[in-house]
Formats: sequence, structure tokens, C-alpha cells
Amino acid sequence: MLQPRISLCTFSCHQHWQALQKGVAGTKFHDAVSFFDYAFSLGAEGVQTAVHGQEQARAMRAKVDGGGYYEGDIGLPKTDADLASFNNDVQYVSDAGGKVARAVLTGIRRYEGFKSLAEFKEFRARGLKTLQVIEQVLSKHRLRLALENHKDQTVAELVELLRQVSSEWIGVCVDTGNNIALLEEPHAVVEALAPFAASVHLKDMAVQPYADGFLLSEVPLCTGFLDMPRIIATLRKANPGIGFNLEMGTRDPLRVPCLTQGYWIPFAERPAVELAKALAQVRDHPARQPPPSVSGKPVAQVLAEEEENNRISLAWMKTHIV
Repeated sequence: MLQPRISLCTFSCHQHWQALQKGVAGTKFHDAVSFFDYAFSLGAEGVQTAVHGQEQARAMRAKVDGGGYYEGDIGLPKTDADLASFNNDVQYVSDAGGKVARAVLTGIRRYEGFKSLAEFKEFRARGLKTLQVIEQVLSKHRLRLALENHKDQTVAELVELLRQVSSEWIGVCVDTGNNIALLEEPHAVVEALAPFAASVHLKDMAVQPYADGFLLSEVPLCTGFLDMPRIIATLRKANPGIGFNLEMGTRDPLRVPCLTQGYWIPFAERPAVELAKALAQVRDHPARQPPPSVSGKPVAQVLAEEEENNRISLAWMKTHIV
């Protein structure tokens, strides 16, 4: 069996990236290549991140040729005028030694960013057109796009979209926790997306009730309520050499306001049993320990906690993904 690869995705270190952008002292990397070195020092084999330009691509390729692992992270074109830039980004990923690149159709959460069901349907139609247009670019460069389930589409909607595109060059970056925010059972989501899996955002999750719904947090692997061995086995069976990219977001818990009317606006009618099951999942899986938080903490403390969360999770991956 092919051996899976263990790497770190950009968002696992988003506190470090934000500190870098703000010019805060004490950050431990400054670009994609030094991020690779930092991830390697924590125990990863590589990274999932964006490379910018040929110089970075060549430097990353040297890491890959030395036994490292690299996956791209690219933005999708919004208009025809963006296609040339998209082609360049795909070329950089390929030149850097990447065979897969993660992307999202939107960076917003469905229940926060869409004001009507019609608006959401227009977004899906545009997404389908975009994927159909870029398929030739991906094929030319032999790069597989891994489209993340990004708190936007239910698993059934995403599977339908992939079947409409029907391309070997377009699969899924299976995020193991995101669809909890859409009230879906996470293990069922992984099993439904596994046949399309090109990459993974591996995360464990904790949930807590709050007045308008529930709070959702990434937590170090095997400290949340997800069955990590089951998830890993499912994805490895579907794609034995898949890249498991740790996504341990050190941040305040996300609010999922599923008990408010506004949450439901961009959804078609859904049975009440789905809400009941989601709230029962929250009730039945109390957090084992306080989840990560960052509000009110000094930057240096936040960066140290982020690093420790990643280090703990990568150590677990190296022991359990074999």
C-alpha cells in the first residue's frame, strides 16, 4: 500500500501568518519555503500552502526532490480575465513538485454570507461553470484540484456538483469537521466524500451549547469527539497515498447560530430531525477540556499555544497514520 504523507496546512499556522503580516516580532517563517522548514521542525513531512512566483517554486521543488511533500493552495478565477493568473498559479504548483492543489469555491460560511436561497443557487451555478472552464488548465498541467467542503455546501450538494463536472482532475479536499456547522454528521460526510478524496484537512472537533445554537472548535487530534482512526481508515482505503494535512485552527470557538431564523435563510427546507440530531450530538459530546481561545491573550502566548497544538497533533499523526 502507498504510504500517506503527513503535512501542515496554512491555516494551522494562521496566527503566525497574521503576526507576520502585521510585522510582529517572533514569527518563525516568512514565506512558503521557510514555512516548509518550520513545519518540518514540528514533525511534518511537508506543507499545503501557496507558492508565489518561479523563485519560490524552484526552492520548494528542491524540498520535494529531497524527500519532502508539497500541495498547492490556489484561488479560483472569478472572471475570464483571471484565467491567465490561474494558469500561472497552477504552473507554479506543478513546478514546485505539487500534484494536488486545494481550493475553495467561497471563503464565506453559508449561513453568514448568503442572504437568500436564490443567491446561494446562483453561487453554485457560477461554481459549476468555473470548474468546467478550469478543467482544461488542470488537465494540461496534470494537477488535481482538491475542492474543500468549506461550510458552504451540504455533502449531497457537493457530491452532485462533482458528478456534474465529472473530471478526474477535480476531487475533494475532505475537511473532517467543517460540515458539522451545516448540521451534518461528520463521519457520514467523510464516507460520502471519500470516493472523491484528493487531499485531507485533518482536524478533531469539540462542541459546546450556547443560546443561539452551538460553538464549534478545532482541538488537538484525539482530544475531541471525532473517531480519528475510523476517519483515517476510510480515507486511506479510498486513496492510499493521500496527503493528510493537519488543520488545527487555534482561535476562538465559532458560533453556529442554528437556533436563529437567519441561519436557515440560504437553505432549502430541511427536516426538523436534522436540527434535533445536531443538537443531540452537541449534548452527547461535551468538551473534554476547554477548547482553544485567543481573545485577550498576548500575541506571544497565542503563537506559543498554536505551535504546541500543532506539535501535539503532528506527533499523534506520526504514530497513528502508518
